[in-house]
Amino acid sequence: MRPSAVGAWACAGAMVLAGCGTGTVTGTGKIVDGGTFTFALDSDPGNLDPQASALATATQIGQFAYDHLLNSNADGKLVSGLATTWKATDKKVVLSLHKGVTCSDGSAFTAADAAANINYVADPGNKSPLLGVFLPVGAQATADTAAGTVTMTLAGRAPFVLHGLAALPMVCAKGMRDRSSLAHETLGTGPYRLTKSVAGNEYTFRKRSGYTWGPDGIGTATKGLPDTVVARIVPQQTTAANLLLSGALNAATVTGADTSRLEGAHLFAAKSPTVTGEMWFNQAKGRPTAETPVRRALTQALDLAQLRKVLTMAKGAVPTTFTAAEPLVCPGDSITKALPAHDPDAAERLLDAAGWKAGGDGVREKNGRELALTFAFDTSLLGSSGTAAAELATQIWQKLGVKIISRPQDLTRIGQTLFTTGDWDIVWEALVPGSPDQMVPFLSGPVPPAGTNFAHIDNADYRAGVAHAASIPGTEGCPRWLAAESALVEDAAVIPFANQAIQTFGSGATFEYAGALVPTSIRMRAR
Repeated sequence: MRPSAVGAWACAGAMVLAGCGTGTVTGTGKIVDGGTFTFALDSDPGNLDPQASALATATQIGQFAYDHLLNSNADGKLVSGLATTWKATDKKVVLSLHKGVTCSDGSAFTAADAAANINYVADPGNKSPLLGVFLPVGAQATADTAAGTVTMTLAGRAPFVLHGLAALPMVCAKGMRDRSSLAHETLGTGPYRLTKSVAGNEYTFRKRSGYTWGPDGIGTATKGLPDTVVARIVPQQTTAANLLLSGALNAATVTGADTSRLEGAHLFAAKSPTVTGEMWFNQAKGRPTAETPVRRALTQALDLAQLRKVLTMAKGAVPTTFTAAEPLVCPGDSITKALPAHDPDAAERLLDAAGWKAGGDGVREKNGRELALTFAFDTSLLGSSGTAAAELATQIWQKLGVKIISRPQDLTRIGQTLFTTGDWDIVWEALVPGSPDQMVPFLSGPVPPAGTNFAHIDNADYRAGVAHAASIPGTEGCPRWLAAESALVEDAAVIPFANQAIQTFGSGATFEYAGALVPTSIRMRAR
């Protein structure tokens, strides 16, 4: 998710596909060198292979140990990473690599290694959740080691291919040879190396010396970077807030009621615009939500404005596209006109017409089967206010005659539910793409375990729309991308209903947040 695959991705526990914003400095002290930076993760990342998972927690861990060929700054501009120069045409990308890049094991990182990474992810047999998200399907790479260049050929136009490369982690040769080792250790070119891991508890990193190839050329000699970084598993947001206020944590993403205490303490906060409320329906064969009338009825029964107010504590905004990361690649409105209108009476009529009749106990039935739906929602992202919103939705659906089995889950369990067990009917989980093409594998194509289309969506209008959009260069295709999103909203396949500026608070440190903490942006501060 944060599908981190969801493979995926979200800014604060959801599934993050790309960046989410940067912070505003308040109440900060003088920059100090060295020290230990401790931050909270709301769940354990599990498998640490950066090309095998897209969970936000795994993505965050990977940010410290792995680099990308390109990076994207706070303004959305592409800047250097492992590549210093790049050129993209319709079906080709050529990148020149930074000289002298080394891995955490001391070996050199070469153009051949970069090409091997691209080809590994591009091979469908490897089942990387990053394929089709950060790397176009059909891409192939070759290397000129002497020249230090990588040439990537594309099967067709990929208007946002460079944005994808800015999120594709590069693994060093030793890790490529032994993929199993990446599950519990890191082998990358990043500014930090993992020195200790205790699953379910904490992960410790040490700063690498001689690192000079960070975003836009920044290195680890920069004043204020911590010598040690500790990622600590803190499942409860109230606990994380308490640890921030006591000084035991330097950073944590906190939503819900606890934000008021942290704001009142005038802590630093990196604010990240993101989708927080996004409703999906399982369209797998045999599921009641595979029926369009059922999905539309469940949507129309809800007062989404009311849910948004509860979920975000009246701090949310109305989504207009499936992306929220600023600056928007494709600004516009794909949602408002397509959204099924709030109409509880119409919702009842839809279910009646579809054969779901009220039973003696008030629960609707069809052919002897109850309309019983499993409702999962992400407690990592939504917090206590999300639980309150979920309880409100449950009450409304029960009044409609639907039996709801509520299953609040953290991000790790949500990922298992969506991509392994498939035991769900409704889920609140937000995907946070940086560009509309990054959503395509989650909204179409193969279903788990072969793919990431966890909701089993098969919408012909969407497929045709994205195929047309992908054939148009750059942002010229944005109207087509937005029209494709509208087709899904109209079909009640995916319903984004709340955006919010999620806050990652800092104590004794400042930093930028772009889908995850940016390691080279951390500056330790005197308290």
